[in-house]
Amino acid sequence: MRLFAAERFVLGVIAILFVIDATLIAVKGVSVDYAGYFLCALAGSGVFVLGQFYRKSGRDLRIATALISSGLFILFSLVASVFNYMFLPVAFPVIDQALFRVDAAFGYSWPDIVIWAATYPWIGKTLFMVYATSLPQLLLIIITLGFTGKDRMLHHFLVTGVIGAMASITFWIFFPTYGAKAYHELPQWVAQTIPLAVDPAYGRELMRLGQEGVSYLTPRNVLGLIGFPSFHIFMAAMSVWFVPRHWLVMAVILPLNFVMLLAVLVQGGHHLADVFGGLIAFVIVCAASARLLNWMSAREQTRETITAPAQLAAAE
Repeated sequence: MRLFAAERFVLGVIAILFVIDATLIAVKGVSVDYAGYFLCALAGSGVFVLGQFYRKSGRDLRIATALISSGLFILFSLVASVFNYMFLPVAFPVIDQALFRVDAAFGYSWPDIVIWAATYPWIGKTLFMVYATSLPQLLLIIITLGFTGKDRMLHHFLVTGVIGAMASITFWIFFPTYGAKAYHELPQWVAQTIPLAVDPAYGRELMRLGQEGVSYLTPRNVLGLIGFPSFHIFMAAMSVWFVPRHWLVMAVILPLNFVMLLAVLVQGGHHLADVFGGLIAFVIVCAASARLLNWMSAREQTRETITAPAQLAAAE
């Protein structure tokens, strides 16, 4: 298997999370939709293996890198989502009340901003569509960076996403939140006027899971558990930072993710502090992942320098 240092790092994280997930599922006695997860894992593994084929055959290294990274992205998303669920019910006090105090200090109210968006239905509908673009944006950036040969930036992207997700999950384990949507109701006409990705019923289900835990896992019904820091905002920041600097691409990505700030509040049912938290988390993690990537690259180059003479001598 031919992998770069960053790819080995992500694959290692996936393997560790898989072992932890399997152990906790067995210990907790959680029922699992094995067929559903197998199909998802098969899709991710298939893309990864196809990328390996392209790399080993030397047919197209850019396609190989794009496919390998896409496969790793899919597999990590799968095991990380299960890992997050394994820490239900929550073991620590929720911090929503502290975040509500931050909301109040800024004069922010989730029901008020949703009602405002519903008053202008085109705004609410637009925000719903923008909110749904987060994951497709990331996959598109992976493919674009891979096909344009920007391996370094692609690996930085992958490591940032993995570390960011794990940091967010870890923070949520010790400081859980359900989000503003779990504590409010909306007028009935709002849901009849605009589509809502997240509504009070979604919030109540999160609260139930937080109190009772999960008894059945299926990829068909995975809820986003993390409120603070907002991982939607983290992903939006990733899109803006890592997208290729072409004027046409930036003309789409920048406005789209600027609107994402509002979409996360309206459609994601978040506290205002969740947005700030997502941005701060990205700045910290992006810088840390760059340092980690530099260290891994230097270590890999040192290993190649040491092993190259030995391989040459053996060939002679």
